Amino acid sequence: MSGLTHVINHSIMITLFVFVMMLIIDYVNVFTKGRLEGAMRGGRARQYTIASFLGATPGCLGAFMNVSFYVHGLLSFGAITGGMIATSGDEAFVMLALFPRQAILLFILLFVIGIMGGFVSDRLVSRLGITTRENCDLQVVHLETDHRLFDLTALKNFSRLSPIRYLVSFSLLIIIMALVLGYVGPHTWNWQRITIVALLFVATFIILTASDHYLEDHIWDHIIKRHLWQVFLWTFFALLFIHIGLSHWNLEGFVKTHMLWIFLVCALVGLIPESGPHMVFVMMFAQGIVPLSILLTSSIVQDGHGMLPMFSYSVKDAILIKIFNLVIAIVIGLPLLLLGI
Repeated sequence: MSGLTHVINHSIMITLFVFVMMLIIDYVNVFTKGRLEGAMRGGRARQYTIASFLGATPGCLGAFMNVSFYVHGLLSFGAITGGMIATSGDEAFVMLALFPRQAILLFILLFVIGIMGGFVSDRLVSRLGITTRENCDLQVVHLETDHRLFDLTALKNFSRLSPIRYLVSFSLLIIIMALVLGYVGPHTWNWQRITIVALLFVATFIILTASDHYLEDHIWDHIIKRHLWQVFLWTFFALLFIHIGLSHWNLEGFVKTHMLWIFLVCALVGLIPESGPHMVFVMMFAQGIVPLSILLTSSIVQDGHGMLPMFSYSVKDAILIKIFNLVIAIVIGLPLLLLGI
């Protein structure tokens, strides 16, 4: 697979994950008339715990879910920051394969640091007077009009469905077929392929049975027209930039020949919204070249592809999250490094 094809394929997969998660979370929130929002807002401690737990799960899906919760105003800035601290991206699967015992301990440690980091981040944001976008201005639950989510009668006369329902439902079915046949996404039936196909079937059911109001107001005008194209473009150009940059810059060679700067390098490399660069430090730890403090520092700052959808929602918030994660990683990682851990 060529570099450009890989970037496009990866961008499509990330966008699909984000779209489905945003759709399901929005649907559940409206279906419960905002009770999901109320449950998540039951306390900051609950938000920190849920976001950090999702972030600590292997892969980027938990991070995508956290971004979706944040976009819908269900997580505070500190909670999404803590979730990204706990996120290790796709490298989590590699770590589980190479050193499972240390990997599990690392995930637990990141989970705890994520909770504490979320608490500290919210306090600092409040003390410093930093403004963040913790709620999407289009996310409104209309209790008078949203009580009827299901419109099964629409399926009884399929020929008279609205153009929007035709367009979205057929697009999803085409994407599902492309995934099943291996034209898009992973070429083998791994967890990613099974998960996204299952989620897309759920999304298709929602599209086919949702009321016209919900379909047009929430799904079409809000999720698709407002967010989806931004997520894809941000993801595509970020991955393309990273691919071109890493192809012409031997990052791994630079790290190995500048060992005295490895701590600073691992922290700064973590700012890149891509899983690949972090793999260098995973492999170096697996081979005993670097201590746990280096891997922990890199893991705190980096979050795989989890931050890419965040840039499409708020560049300012995405940068702030990265800055907070970098500072927290240095504050925790540097003393451990000096202690020889």
